Amino acid sequence: MSLSDSQFMRYSRHLLMDDIGEQGQQRLLNAHVLIVGMGGLGCPVSLYLAAAGLGGLTLCDGDTVDQSNLQRQILYTPEDYGKPKALCAQQRLLALNPDIEVNIFTEELSPATLAPSYDLVVDCTDNLATRQQLNAYCFAQKIPFVSASALGWEGQLVAFDFAASGNLCLNCIIDKESAEPLLNCSNSGVVGPVLGVMGSLQATTAIRILVGYFKQHGRVQRYDGKSGQWLTLNAKANPQCDICGVR
Repeated sequence: MSLSDSQFMRYSRHLLMDDIGEQGQQRLLNAHVLIVGMGGLGCPVSLYLAAAGLGGLTLCDGDTVDQSNLQRQILYTPEDYGKPKALCAQQRLLALNPDIEVNIFTEELSPATLAPSYDLVVDCTDNLATRQQLNAYCFAQKIPFVSASALGWEGQLVAFDFAASGNLCLNCIIDKESAEPLLNCSNSGVVGPVLGVMGSLQATTAIRILVGYFKQHGRVQRYDGKSGQWLTLNAKANPQCDICGVR
């Protein structure tokens, strides 16, 4: 299906690029992405993906908007206090781009959330158990998985294209039996723009995967906002991994 006149205008800056063009934009419009966690990472991820023309977004978050969120969760306003984050986000994203479809789950991750068919999953959560659940789901479904986190001045991102490679997953890097980290945003704080950096990188990575320019399966990118430096680490597959290991 060809782009409409309004879509040509809206996405013209993508269409001008030889390595995206109409074919790449059509891939984005046909894609359905699940975003789990609509906090400091989920806000910039969803804004950029909605603006880029991702045809279908599903947002999952069981939390409500609190005053302490506004320092970094840029989709929300004081008028949203007490309202479900996923619902408020849905309203803002549709106001930004009415042509896309935005579905929501105003609850924590559940089998119902994972029932639809997705082309890619973005992990914007703040707990290891949910990350591991999403990692296992994406590996089983052979769909790409983009995960990020941030604390204080630092953030990190890792992505897996399980459609192209089944060797190495998140569980190889952080075993699912590991305890939840003691430090988190609630007890240790985070610099808001660091979440913006990592969320924007997640959105960029998702777009790269969907249009076919991703070759960094399992590579960890770490950002130190205090020093302004990046570090890239190459992870190794664990042959005994419970998720992707050789049985």
